[in-house]
Amino acid sequence: MKRASIILAVLTTTLAGRAPLAQAQQSGAPQLQAQEVNAPQPQAQESSAPQPQAQGSSAPQAQAKKGPTLGGHIGFVLPLVTQSGGQTTSLGDQPAVGFPVGITVKGSGRTAFDLEFVPQYNATGQRLTTLTVHPGLIYSLGHGYAVGLRAAFVVDNPTVGFTPLVNKSWPIKHNNSLFKAYFVEADLPVRFTRPVGAPATNAVTFAMHFGVAF
Repeated sequence: MKRASIILAVLTTTLAGRAPLAQAQQSGAPQLQAQEVNAPQPQAQESSAPQPQAQGSSAPQAQAKKGPTLGGHIGFVLPLVTQSGGQTTSLGDQPAVGFPVGITVKGSGRTAFDLEFVPQYNATGQRLTTLTVHPGLIYSLGHGYAVGLRAAFVVDNPTVGFTPLVNKSWPIKHNNSLFKAYFVEADLPVRFTRPVGAPATNAVTFAMHFGVAF
């Protein structure tokens, strides 16, 4: 009987201890469910991520804002040989020198517009100084080479024409220098003179142009 009483007392104590534990576990279950409900949703995080298309659309706008660049050049030109009216003359026969000054507008491609003004002093005859307005297009071939074609209008003179050219430039490697490159250029000016009441003449000249660009 004593053993039976002891066994019953142990069982009663064990069952009394398990009941509060079960109640505590059941009361904690709703808290876990509430935490799961409040957890952040992966879809919401994904929806807030930046869109690649929006980032990529800013690249063309940056290129559009860049726009054309402005530059220029100065130098001197020597008409080495001229053929006109069946006669050929050289720089020694008719000394002359021109001083081209140009303004260059360049876009993002290979082609540039160049507006050049060429005052030229002629040391023979009446020793006149002429001014040629010389607009043209220059196309870069890469590696410092370029080709171009200019129109020519001689001020106060019945002379017009055109000038094909080939240009080679080398960069000036000084960060603080005003000038960015120096160049040498072969020109082939073709001129048509149509004076009133006088015979028309056509002239072709081979000239060399030396200068610096900025």
